[in-house]
Amino acid sequence: MNKTLLDGLQYYGAGASTPAALIVSLNLGRRRTGWAFVIFVTSIALVTWGFLQPDSGGIGWQNIALLIVAAIGVYRYLILKDTPGDPDKTQGETLQ
Repeated sequence: MNKTLLDGLQYYGAGASTPAALIVSLNLGRRRTGWAFVIFVTSIALVTWGFLQPDSGGIGWQNIALLIVAAIGVYRYLILKDTPGDPDKTQGETLQ
């Protein structure tokens, strides 16, 4: 496999994941958080890199799991129309 391609996949995945994680951690709102998850989905490059790079299958499998998490985030923040309830509140209860 072409070393330049492998390096590109590796560094794109790392470079895309870092700002996406920052956006999610800043809790900038539903829409921005959703788009951060879209960026995470594009880091499928790390899945590809993990399976093409010798002795890096563990990274590939780890990133498959993270891809599933990111897909759930895209669904929850961009596709799902209802705002999920606050997990700290029970139905009919208000926190003061």
